Amino acid sequence: MAFCLQIEATRGAARTGKLITPHGEVETPVFMPVGTLASVKGVSQDTLEELGVEILLANTYHLYLRPGVETVQRMGGLHRFMSWDRAILTDSGGFQVFSLNDLRKVSEEGVEFRSHLDGSAHFLSPEKAMEVQIGLGADIIMAFDECTEYPAEGGRSRASMELTLRWAERCKNYFAAYKYEVPWGSSRELSAIGRQERPVAGAQLFFGIVQGGMDRELRRESAERTIDIGFSGYAIGGLSVGEPRALTRDIVESTLEHLPLGQPRYLMGVGTPEEIAQYAQSGVDMMDCVLPTRAARHGLLFTSEGKVSIKQARYAQDESALDPACDCRVCQRYSRAYLRHLYASNELLAQVLNTVHNLHFYLATMRTVRAWIRGGHAD
Repeated sequence: MAFCLQIEATRGAARTGKLITPHGEVETPVFMPVGTLASVKGVSQDTLEELGVEILLANTYHLYLRPGVETVQRMGGLHRFMSWDRAILTDSGGFQVFSLNDLRKVSEEGVEFRSHLDGSAHFLSPEKAMEVQIGLGADIIMAFDECTEYPAEGGRSRASMELTLRWAERCKNYFAAYKYEVPWGSSRELSAIGRQERPVAGAQLFFGIVQGGMDRELRRESAERTIDIGFSGYAIGGLSVGEPRALTRDIVESTLEHLPLGQPRYLMGVGTPEEIAQYAQSGVDMMDCVLPTRAARHGLLFTSEGKVSIKQARYAQDESALDPACDCRVCQRYSRAYLRHLYASNELLAQVLNTVHNLHFYLATMRTVRAWIRGGHAD
């Protein structure tokens, strides 16, 4: 598999460096904003660039349903479709299918589910998840996994882990069959069936996912067997599904002990600014979470002085900046009173400005951590 992580400095378990992707280098540890539908809600791509975002996440399940991989392919791939020339990671859709509950049926072959959009029936197998992600053309694609609920009863965690490992093998086999030495967008091949254009998957990085529920021993076994299959990097999945935060941290740290030092480590779907800083210090290289954007839409803002619920009436005449220590363009220009007015008035600008600030805060947190690892100070 491609060598894609260059570690430049370490401090204890933490490390900083560069993740090498077909669309540029990404400084690690990195927080990846979530752009589920090829859009980070409320924020345009030029604003993301101004914020310094080097990689973002999109979702296979949602893009498969709308607009459809065929549409994205006709537009030249996900990067061209959304006018984003930096790195993209696509989640395989396993977590989204897991969240459908009564709308899905899991079997050895894959998952039969009904669309949350219109109720139409679909089937997502490991091979199909790979086909869609290769078609979208993301820089980093993920193996299709099953996410275990919390709490899991009896042998449920073991059975789910074993299924995820079997699916990982199938994903690897499919990916290997369509792996070429040219990057996405530079070449295409004509398939034997119907002479349809098939996007080339050559430079895509392919990550496996460690599962095992809240069982430390299962997590160790899952990590070792996933490594035996062989991937460019390794993700820790199946967390933030209702378990206590202390348990999440315990599982993450115990799993990190079994992941390779020289390859990327990706913690999926976690957490608050304090938590992502702690996980980065524990040796995680990549993280994503919807919290900064979702919280922004509900008026919850992260600051150096703690969380601020801007909807509260006490800010109605507060002339101070949201966060005096923050250099984002929202804090530099607008008062708490104005931000509270926008939210109370249900102005769309409230969601935009709140999201810009929260994303800046998360990204600045990672810059501070990287500087700490290097032994210096953030820019």
